[in-house]
Amino acid sequence: MRRVLFVCSQNKLRSPTAEQVFATYPDIEADSAGIAHDAITPLSSEQVEWADIIMVMEAHHRSKLSKRFKTHLKGKRVIVLGIPDDYEYMQPELVRLLEMKATPFLR
Repeated sequence: MRRVLFVCSQNKLRSPTAEQVFATYPDIEADSAGIAHDAITPLSSEQVEWADIIMVMEAHHRSKLSKRFKTHLKGKRVIVLGIPDDYEYMQPELVRLLEMKATPFLR
Protein backbone atom coordinates (compact mmCIF):
# COMPACT_ATOMS: atom_id res chain seq x y z
CA MET A 1 0.00 0.00 0.00
CA ARG A 2 1.45 3.36 -1.05
CA ARG A 3 0.62 6.36 1.15
CA VAL A 4 0.23 9.61 -0.82
CA LEU A 5 -0.20 13.03 0.75
CA PHE A 6 -1.57 15.89 -1.37
CA VAL A 7 -0.82 19.46 -0.29
CA CYS A 8 -2.16 22.82 -1.42
CA SER A 9 -2.65 26.12 0.42
CA GLN A 10 -6.02 25.94 2.16
CA ASN A 11 -7.03 22.28 1.70
CA LYS A 12 -10.34 23.46 0.20
CA LEU A 13 -10.22 22.63 -3.50
CA ARG A 14 -7.17 21.00 -5.09
CA SER A 15 -5.74 18.70 -2.42
CA PRO A 16 -9.12 17.40 -1.16
CA THR A 17 -10.08 16.70 -4.78
CA ALA A 18 -6.86 14.75 -5.22
CA GLU A 19 -7.46 12.84 -1.99
CA GLN A 20 -10.99 11.95 -3.13
CA VAL A 21 -9.86 10.85 -6.60
CA PHE A 22 -6.85 8.78 -5.59
CA ALA A 23 -8.50 7.17 -2.55
CA THR A 24 -10.38 5.02 -5.07
CA TYR A 25 -7.18 3.73 -6.68
CA PRO A 26 -6.08 0.22 -5.72
CA ASP A 27 -3.10 0.04 -3.35
CA ILE A 28 -3.24 3.78 -2.62
CA GLU A 29 -3.98 5.42 0.71
CA ALA A 30 -4.57 9.14 0.19
CA ASP A 31 -4.64 12.09 2.56
CA SER A 32 -4.60 15.85 2.09
CA ALA A 33 -3.75 19.02 3.97
CA GLY A 34 -3.03 22.69 3.49
CA ILE A 35 0.31 24.38 4.06
CA ALA A 36 -1.27 27.67 5.21
CA HIS A 37 -1.67 28.14 8.96
CA ASP A 38 -5.40 28.80 8.51
CA ALA A 39 -6.03 25.80 6.25
CA ILE A 40 -9.12 23.67 6.82
CA THR A 41 -6.78 20.78 7.67
CA PRO A 42 -3.37 22.28 8.44
CA LEU A 43 -0.44 20.06 7.48
CA SER A 44 1.05 18.20 10.44
CA SER A 45 4.39 16.52 11.00
CA GLU A 46 2.49 13.25 11.55
CA GLN A 47 1.06 13.46 8.03
CA VAL A 48 4.48 14.17 6.55
CA GLU A 49 5.97 11.20 8.39
CA TRP A 50 3.04 8.96 7.34
CA ALA A 51 3.44 9.68 3.62
CA ASP A 52 5.56 7.71 1.20
CA ILE A 53 5.10 10.38 -1.48
CA ILE A 54 4.08 14.02 -1.03
CA MET A 55 2.52 15.79 -3.99
CA VAL A 56 2.24 19.56 -3.79
CA MET A 57 0.25 21.65 -6.23
CA GLU A 58 2.76 24.49 -6.78
CA ALA A 59 6.48 25.14 -6.26
CA HIS A 60 5.85 27.60 -3.42
CA HIS A 61 4.11 24.78 -1.51
CA ARG A 62 7.31 22.72 -1.74
CA SER A 63 9.33 25.68 -0.44
CA LYS A 64 7.04 26.14 2.57
CA LEU A 65 7.00 22.40 3.17
CA SER A 66 10.81 22.28 3.14
CA LYS A 67 11.11 25.19 5.56
CA ARG A 68 8.51 24.01 8.07
CA PHE A 69 9.06 20.25 7.97
CA LYS A 70 12.71 19.88 6.98
CA THR A 71 13.55 17.30 9.63
CA HIS A 72 10.53 15.16 8.69
CA LEU A 73 11.28 15.12 4.96
CA LYS A 74 14.39 12.95 5.03
CA GLY A 75 13.96 10.21 2.44
CA LYS A 76 10.60 11.56 1.26
CA ARG A 77 9.82 12.12 -2.39
CA VAL A 78 8.20 15.53 -2.96
CA ILE A 79 6.63 16.12 -6.35
CA VAL A 80 5.39 19.47 -7.69
CA LEU A 81 2.34 18.86 -9.88
CA GLY A 82 2.18 22.42 -11.24
CA ILE A 83 -1.58 22.84 -10.83
CA PRO A 84 -2.70 26.45 -10.26
CA ASP A 85 -5.54 27.47 -7.96
CA ASP A 86 -7.99 27.91 -10.84
CA TYR A 87 -10.46 25.10 -10.17
CA GLU A 88 -13.41 24.21 -7.97
CA TYR A 89 -13.64 21.11 -5.79
CA MET A 90 -14.09 17.99 -7.97
CA GLN A 91 -14.26 20.08 -11.15
CA PRO A 92 -13.89 17.59 -14.04
CA GLU A 93 -10.96 19.56 -15.55
CA LEU A 94 -9.15 19.43 -12.20
CA VAL A 95 -9.78 15.70 -11.86
CA ARG A 96 -8.39 15.06 -15.36
CA LEU A 97 -5.34 17.26 -14.68
CA LEU A 98 -4.63 15.51 -11.38
CA GLU A 99 -4.92 12.09 -12.98
CA MET A 100 -2.68 13.11 -15.88
CA LYS A 101 0.04 14.64 -13.68
CA ALA A 102 0.00 12.40 -10.59
CA THR A 103 -0.71 8.93 -11.98
CA PRO A 104 2.74 8.41 -13.57
CA PHE A 105 4.32 8.77 -10.10
CA LEU A 106 2.01 6.16 -8.60
CA ARG A 107 3.03 3.24 -10.82
